[in-house]
Amino acid sequence: MGSRRNTELMLLIGGAFPVTLLYALYVVTTGTALTFSTLAVPLGLFAAFAAAHIGVRFLAPGADPAILPIVFVLSGIGITFVSRLAPSSAINQIIYLFVGIALMIGTLALVKNLDVVKRYKYTLGLAGIVLLLLPMFIGTDRYGSKLWIEIGSFTIQPGEFAKVAIVLFLAGYLSENRELLSIANHNILGFKIPRLRLLAPLFVVWGVCLAIVAFERDLGSALLFYTLFLIMLYVATGRISYVIIGIVLLFIGGFGMYQLMGHVRTRFAIWLDPFADAQGGGYQLVQSLYSLADGGLVGTGIGRGMPDYIPVVASDFIFSAIGEELGLLGATAVLMLFMLFAVRGLTTAARAKSDLAAFSAAGLTAAISFQAFLIVGGVTRLIPLTGVTLPFMSQGGSSLLASFIIVGLLMRAGDEATGRETELTGTGIMAAIPAMGSRGAEAVADGLMSSVGTRIFHGARKDGGASGRAGRTGATGGSGSIGGSHARPGSRLRRRLLDTPESGVLGRVALAKRLTRTVFLFTALFAVLIGNLTYIQVIKADEYQSMPSNNHTIMRQAYIQRGSIITSDGLTLAESVRQDDGTYVRSYPNGNMAAHTVGYYSTQYGSSGVESTMNDTLTGSKDYSSWENAILSLAGVAQPGNSVVLTIDSRIQAAAEQALAGRTGAIVVLDPRSGAVLAMASAPSFDNTDIDAVRESGSEGTGEYNRATQALYTPGSTFKVITLATALETGTATLDTQIDAPGEIEIGGASVTNIGGTNWGTISLERAFEVSANTAFAQMAVESGADSLVQYARAFGYGQSLGQDFSTTPSIMPDPSEMTEWETAWAGAGQPVGQGHTPGPQTTCMQNAVMAAAIANDGIVMNPYVVGQVLAPDGTVVSTTQPRSLGQAVSASTAAQVGQAMLGVVQGGTGSAAQVSGVQVAGKTGTAEATSSQVNSTFVGFAPYDNPTVAISVVIEDYSSDGGSAAEVAGKVLAAALAAQGS
Repeated sequence: MGSRRNTELMLLIGGAFPVTLLYALYVVTTGTALTFSTLAVPLGLFAAFAAAHIGVRFLAPGADPAILPIVFVLSGIGITFVSRLAPSSAINQIIYLFVGIALMIGTLALVKNLDVVKRYKYTLGLAGIVLLLLPMFIGTDRYGSKLWIEIGSFTIQPGEFAKVAIVLFLAGYLSENRELLSIANHNILGFKIPRLRLLAPLFVVWGVCLAIVAFERDLGSALLFYTLFLIMLYVATGRISYVIIGIVLLFIGGFGMYQLMGHVRTRFAIWLDPFADAQGGGYQLVQSLYSLADGGLVGTGIGRGMPDYIPVVASDFIFSAIGEELGLLGATAVLMLFMLFAVRGLTTAARAKSDLAAFSAAGLTAAISFQAFLIVGGVTRLIPLTGVTLPFMSQGGSSLLASFIIVGLLMRAGDEATGRETELTGTGIMAAIPAMGSRGAEAVADGLMSSVGTRIFHGARKDGGASGRAGRTGATGGSGSIGGSHARPGSRLRRRLLDTPESGVLGRVALAKRLTRTVFLFTALFAVLIGNLTYIQVIKADEYQSMPSNNHTIMRQAYIQRGSIITSDGLTLAESVRQDDGTYVRSYPNGNMAAHTVGYYSTQYGSSGVESTMNDTLTGSKDYSSWENAILSLAGVAQPGNSVVLTIDSRIQAAAEQALAGRTGAIVVLDPRSGAVLAMASAPSFDNTDIDAVRESGSEGTGEYNRATQALYTPGSTFKVITLATALETGTATLDTQIDAPGEIEIGGASVTNIGGTNWGTISLERAFEVSANTAFAQMAVESGADSLVQYARAFGYGQSLGQDFSTTPSIMPDPSEMTEWETAWAGAGQPVGQGHTPGPQTTCMQNAVMAAAIANDGIVMNPYVVGQVLAPDGTVVSTTQPRSLGQAVSASTAAQVGQAMLGVVQGGTGSAAQVSGVQVAGKTGTAEATSSQVNSTFVGFAPYDNPTVAISVVIEDYSSDGGSAAEVAGKVLAAALAAQGS
């Protein structure tokens, strides 16, 4: 026994280190110096548990050596967080903690043998029921539940003590009736159903739990007691049928309560969607999820989180605070401790010398472990909130005292010698000679159940709980009977012992197997909790943190100086201005320039654009760009955010926005060599300092909608760039190939027409490109084939979301196997006419810009980006974006030929309006019918032709000849861009 206690002492000493360290970290965050005085709580707690260890050496030397150290660490973490979350209540909690330790030792001193429970089991059962139901009549309503009884200034939660009494009652009851409960049943379709009389205890417990839900509005206690009963019933009898019937009753009761009780419906509604009423009934759970998301993997550090936003955090939601400030790793460690408690407690049950001690240990262990599962599952939204406390950790005296009494009883059960090799004896069931038959045996069983307290002894019980004398009282049922000790040898009925699988060595083996399954059950439950916690704190963390209603994120970032957003030519587009209260307000000193790219940062609506995608960089959070920043990030010290330098040139951006003034459409300007976005404009725009005005509808009609990256347009004749590249690359044609371009042609059983029905006769493919002859390119598309046309469209970027640091709607090309000949012809001309599937081509303005840039860049497609560099607060370069290629769409030779044809479009074709004085511009126009009454104008191009530095894409919605075509708009923007680059 000495080795067990020595192990316990070593574990206590080992546990003292994390407990003291955690409390020391809390003291440091309060600004207090570390001294023996400020560390009095963890040192005193260790001293108290060391004293308890000495007591256990004398009172329970054979008890499990791991239980006390586990409880010590859990209590140490709990008192640290209660001190941090509710400093005014910390003294009371410490007092309760020391009283609880004393109660644990007092329990060991008072209860010398758990078998004494048999004498008082009905008294304990009655006391448990009274304590459980008492708040129903004289309880005080708090937070919607009647769980507390107030006596002057003293408050007690009797349900915490009720669970101890009820577990002991059930252990006593089951130890006397387990064989009867396990053998008396019907076999229906191969499924063993207990007799109705044997289900009476289950129905009684079910009814009591429903009453608790209905009148005390306490879902947690009801579920806890009901589950405890099912677990103990299974451990005692091994009948899974009891569990199945119990679960069916649970669902029936739950459905009934849901239909009848409004508070039950509310609890389930909050569980299903707490964000639907985030400021009302769902507030607690929503704040809990926000806290856990903030914790991430390693936590914010104790004292640095925001769990104070959670109502009643020190009691019901203390685990959320632990998860936030200790992170997933710390919270998982707590769950592992509870799992180890379950394992050691059930191991104690397996070692117990008697069935009563085994059932007591199993029930008491489940009372702690399943309660921990209920509360953690509730605050992490795995199950509906139950309102129970976290054992050893939550603020509250009743829970703490009851938990330590349970620990004392567990240690007593473990000390009562080992029962590994002790046979489980029968409960005294005797059977008549075979002549009695099965009906007589069943009658005997019924007689036993109908006479509470009747005992028929089977020899001397090894645990000392039975007498060697046969009882005089008999049990009678049906036509069979069993006599008392006066039965004579010559009697017509002879008695023999009916051994069951629950007695003798087989009983011990069966019990061990059931306890092993119960260990697996609790291991699985806590594994699910850890998995769910990982999902919240790692997988869903970013989503929760970026929610517009996340007041944690908003308040935390309000005190951080966000970095600036600057154009490539040094113009500040966004910056943070310090207020008198120490918070910062976002300012946009140059109005709404590049509003869609910059985005907004709102305390109500969250963020968008670069403000969103570069949020971590701008706020300075978790910055590991240098060893100094890494140390500060690990320490949780707030740092000024880094600044973001955009690739956008303010002069080109201003020209693009001015060109779109009064129009609806989009313009994208790229550096074809790198993919850097030089300008990106969408009209109408919005005021990013008054985001309320544009968030009313959230539709495409609002200025917030970015037409440059999100809107899909019919490309019109700009798609002929891809059709021409496909024909040249596949060898289908050359620029000199002669082709007939009539005003109308029938392909695939339907007609294809030129604009205005113009008949161009027989012309070269290059000239057909310059004049944009639909009938010529329809024939080219069909001759090249749908497979090739789609293949090269995808090579230019169709079908994928473009952008290294922003997202675009993927442009669309149909599945070539679904394209008819007529559809292929019109696709080659840039018109989607497909039926029965999503038609194509459909393109974004950004996609068209990438296509033009690829032609200018020798056929190499570059992935666009808007962030050029990240600067530290001192101005040093933290990172620079590296250009990334999406691949070689076509050969350099093919790209050069397409570029030559595009030059002809501007110099002597449909794109003459895009000409820039002194510079050769290559381009392609397009006109597309968006609706029967709306025609869009499009243009793609690049300049200078011989050494391209600018590629452009323009879309003008609802174009009219009086308002200026896309080519005309492009010419103005190109002129400004080339001037800016040459300055």
